[in-house]
Amino acid sequence: MKPYQGLLHFVAGLRNRAADQVLSTDSGKRARESKKTEPEDEELVLLPLKDLVLFPNTTIPVFITHQHGIVAVEESLKRDHRLFATCILDNTGQGIPPPATRAGEEGGSGLIFPVVGTAARILQRLRLPDGFIRVILQGEYRGTIANIRSLPVPPGGRRFSGPEDRVHSYNVARIEAIPGIPFGTGDTARLAMIRAIQSAFTHYADLSKKISSDTINAVERTENPERLVNLISNAMAIKTQKKLELLSIRDSETRLETLLETLNLEIEIYSVQRNISGKVKSRMEKSQREYILHEQIKEINKELGRDTAEDEFDDLEKAVEARNPPEEVLTKAQKELDRLRKLQPLSPEAGVLRGYVEWIRDLPWSEYSPDSVDLALAERILDEDHYNMRKAKDRILEFIAVRQLGAAGSGGPAGIKGPILCFIGPPGTGKTSLGKSVARALGRKFVRISLGGVRDEAEIRGHRKTYVGALPGKIIQSMRRAGTMNPVFLLDEIDKLSGDVRGDPASALLEVLDPEQNSTFTDHYMEVPYDLSTVLFITTANSLAGIPYPLLDRMEIIEIPGYGDHEKLAIAKQFLVPKELAENGLADAKLTITDEGLREIIRYWTMESGVRALEREIARIFRRIAREAVKKNFGAPPGKPLSGFKRTIRPADLEKLLGRRKYKRDVVFTEERVGVSHGLAWTETGGAMLPVETRGFEGEGELIITGNLGDVMKESARIALSWLRSAGENYRFRLNIAKTDFHIHVPEGAIPKDGPSAGITLAASLLSTLCQTAPRPGIAMTGELTLTGRVLPIGGLKEKLLAALRNGMETVILPNGNRDDWEELDRDIREAIPVEFVENAEDAFALLFGTGIHRRGA
Repeated sequence: MKPYQGLLHFVAGLRNRAADQVLSTDSGKRARESKKTEPEDEELVLLPLKDLVLFPNTTIPVFITHQHGIVAVEESLKRDHRLFATCILDNTGQGIPPPATRAGEEGGSGLIFPVVGTAARILQRLRLPDGFIRVILQGEYRGTIANIRSLPVPPGGRRFSGPEDRVHSYNVARIEAIPGIPFGTGDTARLAMIRAIQSAFTHYADLSKKISSDTINAVERTENPERLVNLISNAMAIKTQKKLELLSIRDSETRLETLLETLNLEIEIYSVQRNISGKVKSRMEKSQREYILHEQIKEINKELGRDTAEDEFDDLEKAVEARNPPEEVLTKAQKELDRLRKLQPLSPEAGVLRGYVEWIRDLPWSEYSPDSVDLALAERILDEDHYNMRKAKDRILEFIAVRQLGAAGSGGPAGIKGPILCFIGPPGTGKTSLGKSVARALGRKFVRISLGGVRDEAEIRGHRKTYVGALPGKIIQSMRRAGTMNPVFLLDEIDKLSGDVRGDPASALLEVLDPEQNSTFTDHYMEVPYDLSTVLFITTANSLAGIPYPLLDRMEIIEIPGYGDHEKLAIAKQFLVPKELAENGLADAKLTITDEGLREIIRYWTMESGVRALEREIARIFRRIAREAVKKNFGAPPGKPLSGFKRTIRPADLEKLLGRRKYKRDVVFTEERVGVSHGLAWTETGGAMLPVETRGFEGEGELIITGNLGDVMKESARIALSWLRSAGENYRFRLNIAKTDFHIHVPEGAIPKDGPSAGITLAASLLSTLCQTAPRPGIAMTGELTLTGRVLPIGGLKEKLLAALRNGMETVILPNGNRDDWEELDRDIREAIPVEFVENAEDAFALLFGTGIHRRGA
């Protein structure tokens, strides 16, 4: 260690305590004798101090490292140990430039002297081995520089050897003292200002934690305002420019007010810093504090002979074992629990593992709800909830019967696999509610998920648990919600699935809906097989067209056709009217709708295969009547009892209650027209009439097709024209088919139309145009026409017949291949409208046109 390093440590310690140390007026004889207070004029050596402001009544240690300062101190020692300390600024400040120095001298290059400084006495000087010196300065009074002059350093005066001994002059200045702040004991306003400053400084010292107790005591004891300002200005950790401002203010009131404003500003800054630091520290230490508390609780529990964390893990393990999962699942859960025990409770991985084990604990692994084996009860429940739907109900009853016979032989409920049913039908026909009725009839839990718009495979299979916020897919989530291994699971709107870059959910369902695979369904999150083989899956769809074939192949299709007027009437009377009476507060009223009134609503205010719109219209009627009953003072006390309200709704009342009729018949011509024939179409909302119009004009045998037709329907029109050309020798054409252009149009061109079942209708319209003979009115037809003239069977038979019936058709021509389908229809539909079955086009045209269009001998 160098010999002066110990001294430097001592000086550093002295600076920490003595930098703010105040020498009292009775601090020593030498100080009392030498103290000068505000002399008129005197000339003192200038000592430049960099970034350091000396105030009167304060003592500070200063290290002098530049040659000008060392020379100034040495010359001051010859002048009664007194000098004038001023803080040097750069050349942008306001002050007095020093006298010119010789070329190469230090101190005159850009530095200026402020006009204000402090006269000071050198209390102690210590020369250091490296040539620098340390002095302790005591401030005496404030003063301003009147003028500066430069004096040469005497040749024998440089009694030291510095690192760069080349200074030949020093500066002295004539000083004019700045008067101190006057104070009298009777000056209450100034005394109040002093008390406010002392109080603010006490608050400041409490916030900063850097003010020595000696300084605080000195400030609290003093009543001299000049001394007070000097002590506080020296103690405050503020910028040098602000200290110079406080040193240079001449007006006493302004100086006190500036000091108080500075104190209040620093207090506010410290308060904001403390608030910000507290918030940041609170956030940073929260996790550490929780960790320490958890560790302390752990140690306390150990001392008490119990470990809460271990108890919790043991309880979790016992809960998993109580679920009786397969051995593979139990081994996986125990492995994850062992990993969990080794982790800190607050670590992110611990939360992931805990959530995973809790999912295993919450899933049903061996819980089964007992199935109802009472066929009569199940049938009664199904009939209570839904009208007709014979095929679907029969299939459920068959499953119950097989379940009853097979349960005893298989040894338990897990022995029989659940079927995969798919209910296909128009909207509003009760497919979803039928799934709920199936669950009630079987005595099972019911869960439902909607697949409409699902386009992410992870919605079915889940995310791997390494992802943040990962969860199992909808299948596993629904199984936990069900709580049993054999619920009725409804997958609604399966034809509305779609796929994108995130995967194909329809492909993910292949494993779920395959009875041979779903016993080992593996969710990405669970990573263990889960048995879905005993689940009764029911899917619903409006059309088979939106279901991929591999998925369709795994399901048992049960068609739920639209309702006819007779069925809608029965549903309205048995289900909809009682339901809406109860929901609209009219259950106690004597309110009825006549059968004819219901038929009018069905025909002219709704046009659908289901009954949703019918339910809404009935609800509208009852809301209007509820309002009428309230106006007549029926209902809540003190009004008249609702049982006294009577009303019968007849067809004549409907326009007043529902407004004008919304629907009329389809575009159907009741009179005979050449080139016009009437087909039948199936839509997702039911059946509809499909009129076809054809006109012929001179040309080259071209075919123009309009009406927003699809490719299949356009091909049917070309097939019809080709067949007529080949069979022209059998009919009396009045137009030359080779020199006539034909324009086929299907009205309501804004509606897209497609399908092959209009083939016979298109051919009939073309034949009527060629023969200039109108078909018989009141006849509708449907069937696919081949190039050889055969008429093939079609789908949607019930909906098409209902459309013909609704539009007043007298006869319907059907393909002979649909005879079995017709015989399965309800008796009221079969008896409502006559049908004619045909095998080929000639038979159909004979019914439409008679024999007048045939050639003799044909």
